[in-house]
Amino acid sequence: MSTAKPTKYIFVTGGVASSLGKGIVASSLAKLLQARGLSVTIQKIDPYINVDPGTLNPYEHGECYVTDDGAETDLDLGHYERFLNVPTSQDNNVTTGRIYYNVIMAEREGKYLGKTVQVVPHITDEIKRCITALGTTGNFDIVITEIGGCVGDIESLPIIEAARQLKYELGENNTLFIHLTLVPYLSSAGELKTKPTQHSVRTLSESGIQADILVCRTEHPIPQDMRRKIALFCNVQPNDVIESIDAETIYDVPLLMKKEKLDQRALYKLNLYNDQEPDLDSWKDFLGKYKNPTDQITVGLVGKYVELKDAYKSIAEAFIHAGAENECRVKVEWISSETLEQEEVIEQLLNLDGILVAPGFGERGLEGKIRAVQLARENKIPFFGICLGMQMAVIEYARNVAGIAGASSSELEPSTPNPVIDLMQEQKAIKAKGGTMRLGAWPCDLQKDSLAHQIYGKKKISERHRHRYEFNNAYLKQLNSAGLVTSGINPESKLVEIIELKPDVHPFFIGVQFHPEYKSTVLSPAPLFVHFVKAALTYSLAKRESVTVGV
Repeated sequence: MSTAKPTKYIFVTGGVASSLGKGIVASSLAKLLQARGLSVTIQKIDPYINVDPGTLNPYEHGECYVTDDGAETDLDLGHYERFLNVPTSQDNNVTTGRIYYNVIMAEREGKYLGKTVQVVPHITDEIKRCITALGTTGNFDIVITEIGGCVGDIESLPIIEAARQLKYELGENNTLFIHLTLVPYLSSAGELKTKPTQHSVRTLSESGIQADILVCRTEHPIPQDMRRKIALFCNVQPNDVIESIDAETIYDVPLLMKKEKLDQRALYKLNLYNDQEPDLDSWKDFLGKYKNPTDQITVGLVGKYVELKDAYKSIAEAFIHAGAENECRVKVEWISSETLEQEEVIEQLLNLDGILVAPGFGERGLEGKIRAVQLARENKIPFFGICLGMQMAVIEYARNVAGIAGASSSELEPSTPNPVIDLMQEQKAIKAKGGTMRLGAWPCDLQKDSLAHQIYGKKKISERHRHRYEFNNAYLKQLNSAGLVTSGINPESKLVEIIELKPDVHPFFIGVQFHPEYKSTVLSPAPLFVHFVKAALTYSLAKRESVTVGV
């Protein structure tokens, strides 16, 4: 990118209601701009006071997404990476808590030279610094900033004010404000209503920001005369009123936004000349395979947060990517680990084509996860354990195969006589919860000719971690002797990263300490998910053939 051209900044705000899909719209616009040859990144600014989402219960805010550099971030960063196929970093997620933390630390160090520290200019200056941090690297033509929450929220006001200031500081044509709003359909009246959008835009303008483009979420097509009405009341051109109708899948949204010419309008308003038609052939290929599967399988996701699907968002999306790669529809059965003593749930598990035991924290539901592993191992159902799921596989094998009485995790049972899963030595003295786990990308060496080696097709890999407890190497020889293969080892710490069973013992049984779902994208599906789905499909076909033969 030429240093003569300043980085352009696009702000995506939301109104009327939360959960309208600002992250998907931001990701879709970024995808379209990237497909035109531009270098784009997206960041999320969240108004909550937590320093990061690392200590949040998944029921509060969905999954905590982890970047290569170990940042615990909002799940929207997962969407950014899945759409753009480009890694994000700590700079891509900022919270109000982080902003205030930085300012307070600077004040304690005397960096403000005795000045009274205030929201304006000190907090807003720090927000602006965080917003422009990615732009000043010189790596990006465009930085898209998604501002969390709704306009008018008390906690969002300093962020909106900082964005307003940037508009004037960065100069003409260097900023763009896209406002996502709702045009609800009232079935009793049989019509769409524009009043919520009008009020939302007015609230934004009261903060000193005029929306440049309106993206209107709707369940029904918005007629041209209604677009003109919205434009008239909201001080935009009619072709700056973009319809965002409910889609079959989030992966349809870039194509819908292209049809609405969102990327063209954004480029025009930023005074960026680009006559390159977006190259979306690979994206369309993915959609074609996803929407036209040749087969279907059912896998069970065993976890403790299954009531909220967003708690396992990256896993659910990784199944979509892996399914498309195998031209197979993956139906996910969400199974609570606390119900695994019920006979009907056990029967449900035995009828699945594959079982994934999901990550998690705390002792609740752990025995249920161990039971799920046992059912998968004994009945030769394809098994995949992630993080805590891998640890439960180690415990199950230690108890039921290696004969290690009372084998457990010190997280599950602090007084267990045989902690086959234990805290790392350096973790034992840590009291603070936030940002103190093993986080981010870590290397792993794969054992030659192992299942893991076959899956990745190379001997050295790097995957992202988010955990505190580890495989206890004091039990390594005993478990290896009993047939548990430790096929992935961290080259520095010698900690076990991957466990598996030999193919003559089980057709597909693997557990990983890391989170492969974090790196799965539309264009680069996670290899472990691709091969797990493939194994489940093979198992399903064999099951069906045996039934046919029996008939």
